[in-house]
Amino acid sequence: MYSESMKLLVTEKHEGCGEFSLFKKGSAVAGLKANNEYSASAEAIWGSNSSPHWLACTIDGHETFVPDIYVSDGVLVQDYNPTELKVEKGQKVTLKNIVFEWFFVEDENSCSGWLPANKVTSV
Repeated sequence: MYSESMKLLVTEKHEGCGEFSLFKKGSAVAGLKANNEYSASAEAIWGSNSSPHWLACTIDGHETFVPDIYVSDGVLVQDYNPTELKVEKGQKVTLKNIVFEWFFVEDENSCSGWLPANKVTSV
């Protein structure tokens, strides 16, 4: 069990892959396909080079990734922001949500985004 205010320590720098606006529930999701982007993270977590739950896609003309549980019949079933947070090793963040092997976190400057679970540890 986790708390949405749990503090985490970044154990490895994460660069992310761009900042996005919030995509609203009901936004069209096109071109869904298997995610092979994070092969190193996926290999460490699942022993394969793809994430079984995150899909590459296009939302409102932006190429990104989405958890499979956020999509039904080609639309988002909840609001979603795919921004990955840029962090440095040793930085502290606050856990806001867990979706499969990714944590949605907020840093000390109130910036929020996703981090792979294997790049943080609880404090």
